[in-house]
Amino acid sequence: MPTFTALTTLPGKAAAEKLGAAMEALDPEPTGVGVFEVEDGSGLWEVGGYFTDPPDDTALTLLALAVGAKPFVVSEVPETDWVAHVRRELAPVAAGRFFVYGSHDADQVPAGAEPLLIEAAMAFGTGHHGTTLGCLRALDRLADAGVVGQNVADIGCGTAVLAMAAARIWPNPVRASDIDAVAVDVARSNAAANGLEGRVLCLEAAGFDHPDLLAASPFDLVFANILKGPLIALAPDMARHLAPGGHAILSGILNEQADEVIGVYADVGINLVHREEIVDWTTLTLGRELP
Repeated sequence: MPTFTALTTLPGKAAAEKLGAAMEALDPEPTGVGVFEVEDGSGLWEVGGYFTDPPDDTALTLLALAVGAKPFVVSEVPETDWVAHVRRELAPVAAGRFFVYGSHDADQVPAGAEPLLIEAAMAFGTGHHGTTLGCLRALDRLADAGVVGQNVADIGCGTAVLAMAAARIWPNPVRASDIDAVAVDVARSNAAANGLEGRVLCLEAAGFDHPDLLAASPFDLVFANILKGPLIALAPDMARHLAPGGHAILSGILNEQADEVIGVYADVGINLVHREEIVDWTTLTLGRELP
């Protein structure tokens, strides 16, 4: 049975919530309405509804006009094909020199950008979430500062977008690991689609617990875009596997959790270099001092 979606964006939380509430009264009635802030720092909110019957285009147009929203985009999506839905709706993301896009936006890649082709798939990390965006910006800053990653690991890699970004700008292979076998398969597919097969080495592992990672340690740059709890648990291993003078880029951290994570890593000798907040999420760039 098909599902119909109606999606729009507009600035401002109050207007978005008002629009979401108004959608609840539509006929035909939506089976669900969502109101979400777009986590790219733009200040835009997305409002969407799901319908089992085609929604009333005229009613949607009037609702959008009333609150200054963009016209609704109505799509028919098979219930099981959520990937196709996401692919249609995700816009490209620019993060410094990096440009994350789907194949449907291949003609939008700017000249001189480092392109990262990521299709919607069953793994986290398309560049649209504030955590992934923050990590790409952090990598861009390090590269601008003259850092060259000779030995890089992406722990909890998801789509491997961060590992691929490092492999785009630096010559040596990058190791990308995830505890989820599906994510590892997606990461391998993404590396191949980006012409990085053999340069992004995808491994199934919990943290650094893999023979290839242990043999390659210590790393001069480690990405870990996971969550606060796993990041805190990872701190002792990070201290063992991050080279003196190396950097760690951490995210998956809510803004109010950042000070705790900074403190835990400082206790193991890895200190704050830079922090960036994107909507609700903080990305930390940390450094281990030379002896």
